[in-house]
Formats: sequence, structure tokens, C-alpha cells
Amino acid sequence: MTELSKTGAAVGEPTPSNPSDAFLEVRDLKVHFPTDDGIVKSVDGLSFSLEKGKTLSIVGESGSGKSVTSLAIMGLHRLGARGKNVRMSGEIWLGGKELVGASPDEVRRLRGREMAMIFQDPLSAMHPYYKIGDQIVEAYRVHHNVSKKVARTRAIEMLDRVGIPEPAKRVDGYPHEFSGGMRQRAMIAMALVNNPELLIADEPTTALDVTVQAQILDLIRDLQKEFGSAVVLITHDLGVVAEIADDVLVMYGGRCVERGPVDEIFEKPQHPYTWGLLGSMPRIDRETSDRLIPVKGQPPSLINVPSGCAFHPRCPYADLPKGNVTRTVRPELQQVDGGHWSACHLSPEDRTRIWTEEIAPKL
Repeated sequence: MTELSKTGAAVGEPTPSNPSDAFLEVRDLKVHFPTDDGIVKSVDGLSFSLEKGKTLSIVGESGSGKSVTSLAIMGLHRLGARGKNVRMSGEIWLGGKELVGASPDEVRRLRGREMAMIFQDPLSAMHPYYKIGDQIVEAYRVHHNVSKKVARTRAIEMLDRVGIPEPAKRVDGYPHEFSGGMRQRAMIAMALVNNPELLIADEPTTALDVTVQAQILDLIRDLQKEFGSAVVLITHDLGVVAEIADDVLVMYGGRCVERGPVDEIFEKPQHPYTWGLLGSMPRIDRETSDRLIPVKGQPPSLINVPSGCAFHPRCPYADLPKGNVTRTVRPELQQVDGGHWSACHLSPEDRTRIWTEEIAPKL
């Protein structure tokens, strides 16, 4: 993560008309939804970048803005009745192309071919009345001028590649005839049928048993190596993050509160919210007699986000900084070390002391 200027661009980085070498770059992204009760600020100034061959995990509680971010990248907020009221600003650069200002047709040409998404619930994402194979064939023929026979052969090849047994037979099955794990594999096959350079996986292991979870993660990792794709993994499961991520972005209240290499986030986290997430994660690698430490309170309303640091109503250390600053001034991301950034009013000395003396010994 790099320091941001007032315009939302990173200090020292190219201007928006000349994006950096990162394949995916999000700059000061805002996604707001006007409602009768007020404006829902689902994403409120998010910036990050991702290179090919790397995996970025976006973590946070439900309602923190993770899935809204992924749908914004895919250009899916513009579709349907909901898209009529969405307010998007900022920039999303994908392979040198800016997506927020692009026309729906331009984004549609990229969706599926250069970027694809594995949705959280494949049973809902897939059409229940059409065979799995027909849906993969359609996804392939949208971007390739080939016959149905050629596309069907490609669909069978992809089902085989993601580990579905007897793909020549299962290609004619319906979504409800597949188990949860098999549906997720079919969804991955559909997402990867056009060899996309960016793959977004939104909670790909939710509601799957741990054995199938491990298989799905191994599959994503292996296919990423094969295709060289950049992967954005959206999850609330830090065990999944530790397994597959290169970098981690922690979201709270529609903003990034911490970002850094996965080892740094797990070994030297710098934000009280990240401490809370780690404290609520079960550990099986060592014995512990202490109970899990939940993050007290409720996630903030995205219509009435707390002033200052959005986490301050739930933060046990909100009163440490002087001058009531946690309640009046919104903290900006500050560099901790190398690629590690955190948005917290606590001094570096206080953060180090609290982590080493109070938090880490309990984990």
C-alpha cells in the first residue's frame, strides 16, 4: 500500500492518465447507494493494486464493503434496478483500461475474458433451468467465434481440469444435481473457461465442509499458477487467508484500515480491528485454555458511519490518544514498514506494546 494524495492517487505514483504497472489498480473508489433513509456508503475511498500471479485477500465482517468492491470491479452495479441509483466515483484500472468511466459495452467485453468472478453461492449464480455445460458453452461463445461443438469440448475439458469426475456425462447435468463442492468447481470452470487475467473469488468456500474447502483452495492456487492470473479473494475466514494469500487488505466501514504482506498481518498486525479478527480465530496449532476473544459491539451503520475513526465505538484503546482525536479525525493510512500500512491514531510505540504484551500472548 502506498501513501495517498488528496486526489486519491498514490504519492509518487503515475497520474490517473498513466496507470502503474500493476494489472489491477483501484484508486479512491467510492460506491454509494441513495436510499430513503440516507446514503449507504458501502465503499468510501478504497485504493489498492495487484500484480499478475499474486493473491490479495480482502477481509472484514459482513457489511464492510468487500463484495460491493468486487461487484464494482466487475461492473455489475450498473445492471438491474439497483444500478439506477448507484453512485460510483474513483478509478479502476485493469490492464491499462479504466473501468469506472467505460461504457457498459466496453466492460461487458472485458467481463468473462479479462476478468471473471466466482460467486459466493453457485446455486443462485447459475441458472437452474439450464444445464451446467450449456452455461459454460454460452460463457465461452460470447468471447469466441466457435461452434457449439467446439465450445462443448472446451466445457468438458474445463470440468475435467477442475476435478469433476466423468465430465463428459456431468456436462449435461443441472446445478441442483451437483453437490455443493461440485457446484463450486463448476462455477470455477465457468469463470476460467476464457483464461481470464483477473479472478475474483467471493467467499468461495462458504458453507463447504473443511475437506472440500481445502480442495477448492488447492484448485484455485493450482489454476492460478497455470494461468498466471491475479486473484482477489474475498473472505471473512482468516484461516483461508493464511493458506492462500500473498497480501491482505482489512476493510472496516467501507474503508481500508490495514494492508500488508500476509506474514506481517499475522505476526505484527497494527490495527485494533485486525487484533480483534485474529483473536476471534480458532487455533489448532497449539493448546490454549483461553476462550476466543470476540470483537465487542456491532459493525457500524454505513448510513451513519461514526465520526473520526469508524472503529472507535468498539475499540478498547480509543481513549489512549490525546485530544479526543479518535472521535473527531478520521485516520489516514500511514506506512508502518515496507508494504505494511495502517490507519490508526495509536502511536507506533503503543501499538507495539499492546500487541506484544496484551494481545499476542493470548492468541
